[in-house]
Amino acid sequence: GVTSRLLTPSEAIQKVREVMASEILGPLIKVIGIAGPGDPLANDETFETFGLVEKEFPHLIKCMSTNGLLLPEKLERLDELNLCSVTVTVNALDPEVGARIYSHILYHGKRYSGRKAAEILVANQLEGIKRAADRGMTVKVNTVYIPGVNESQIPLLSNTVKKLGATVMNIMPLIPQAEFAHIVPPTEEDLEAVRNSNEKVIGQFKHCRQCRAD
Repeated sequence: GVTSRLLTPSEAIQKVREVMASEILGPLIKVIGIAGPGDPLANDETFETFGLVEKEFPHLIKCMSTNGLLLPEKLERLDELNLCSVTVTVNALDPEVGARIYSHILYHGKRYSGRKAAEILVANQLEGIKRAADRGMTVKVNTVYIPGVNESQIPLLSNTVKKLGATVMNIMPLIPQAEFAHIVPPTEEDLEAVRNSNEKVIGQFKHCRQCRAD
């Protein structure tokens, strides 16, 4: 689950043409997704690429993964491109917990840190999820399970995003690195227990072990 290199929009659509022209792969491909670099909504190339795909392969389902910071203001543009599905990574509702996860955000040219950064991010994530669901998009929520940091947030997240219109949740284990390099990731048993508990509220996406958007 790692990328080999970055593609320009023109390279991306050429890659799609090649795959769709394959007698073996072409009939199997149903979805085109963008998950980066960084957050796709910060890149004009994301919209240009989706536009090229929509023009040549309108039958393909278009999806993307985002941290949700810019989702409310970009939704109309995504809707015009017939985006079908959006995955939003939400790791906390409580700004105090969020401040332990996110060092800062860059929002409209300004840098925010600590609680203020988390407040802006969470508010935009939740608003974006609701607006996307209201527009008829399929909304999946990714949550990275970080032991000792956000496990108490996960049940709250499940209930909240379900009410906002999300249809499925993907609880993923932490991959220890950077500031979280010292944290032991959840065991398979712990992860399964959390997923089973939250499945009572919202459908769980269980077969993903490492996501490109985590």
